[in-house]
Amino acid sequence: MAHLASRSVIIALASCMLTGLSAPAPAEAREVVAFRDGNFSAGTVVIRTNERRLYYVLGDGRAVRYPVGVGKAGKQWSGATMISGKHLHPDWSPPAEVKRDKPFLPNLIQGGSSKNPMGAAALTLMGGQYAIHGTNMPGSVGGFVSYGCIRMYNADIVDLYGRVGVGTRVVVTR
Repeated sequence: MAHLASRSVIIALASCMLTGLSAPAPAEAREVVAFRDGNFSAGTVVIRTNERRLYYVLGDGRAVRYPVGVGKAGKQWSGATMISGKHLHPDWSPPAEVKRDKPFLPNLIQGGSSKNPMGAAALTLMGGQYAIHGTNMPGSVGGFVSYGCIRMYNADIVDLYGRVGVGTRVVVTR
């Protein structure tokens, strides 16, 4: 497996260690819905933390809606950013905060491993601290479960990965 070229990308992805349940979940849960918020143009990713939903705005009053896992208490954030990188089967290194909480974790988990919490793909966000990514714990999607990253079903992150590019605007609201 190819390693991510940049240590900073691994560090960014590392901040996404998530806790969660292991209950089975659907392979995909996206659906096209009405989206009439005129504040967002087509191609924007909107994450509504309180709903635990991510919207990819299609325009014409429609969006693709995905269920997501979001930051647990004390780890939620809001604001506008953009996608700074796209990675398939990324490696993952736990950041210091996660290592402190879970010292048994290895320093690196290879991409594609069933133990890698990043899942099938990751979209890193500008600033390097958070990502929108897949998961190895699908039962946690829909909960308040992460250290601040946005967690999706693997089939859904692969779908979103194909729709967005580097530079895509991302807005997170509470």
